[in-house]
Amino acid sequence: MGFSKRGAAEIVLAVAAVVALLQFSHAAVYKVGDSAGWTSIGNLDYKQWSATKTFQVGDIIRFEYNAQFHNVMRVTHPMYKACNASAPLATYTTGNDTINITTKGHHYFICGAPGHCQAGQKVDINVLRTSETAPTTAPEGSTAASVPFASSPAPSPSSGISLRASKGSLITRLCLAMAGFAVFVSGFY
Repeated sequence: MGFSKRGAAEIVLAVAAVVALLQFSHAAVYKVGDSAGWTSIGNLDYKQWSATKTFQVGDIIRFEYNAQFHNVMRVTHPMYKACNASAPLATYTTGNDTINITTKGHHYFICGAPGHCQAGQKVDINVLRTSETAPTTAPEGSTAASVPFASSPAPSPSSGISLRASKGSLITRLCLAMAGFAVFVSGFY
């Protein structure tokens, strides 16, 4: 049985594509506010919404809203607490904004439209270290507390489309081994 160099190259490309898909499969996409989206109408509790999620580096946070009335501003913690939209770290205005989470810790977002943040249109995306568990909602008036859940409910499809693979690193290693084997074998033909 022999492989041509072209056949080996095709195998390597196929394995590389699988590895790329597996890297993506470790991310989850969260739509802020679930089906309601990012809005000041309906008394949505974004603090409670985020408390039921376990965010990780690599996840994608999606804000869907009517761009005529809302926006998304990434702010510092003091700005978040004070609903200060005067000097945001970043501003998003498309109505369908996706933000890739690349670091651990708190990521604070508010709506900069007058009165919206004060009405509760703000969210704290807390990306935990892998050894931590999801936080519960802090009591009213206190700073955010981290209390482990006994068990965490599975997110609904609209709240967190989790594509995480539990055995992703093993599969990635197998794919890389197959690619190495294909390159090795192609050297003989």
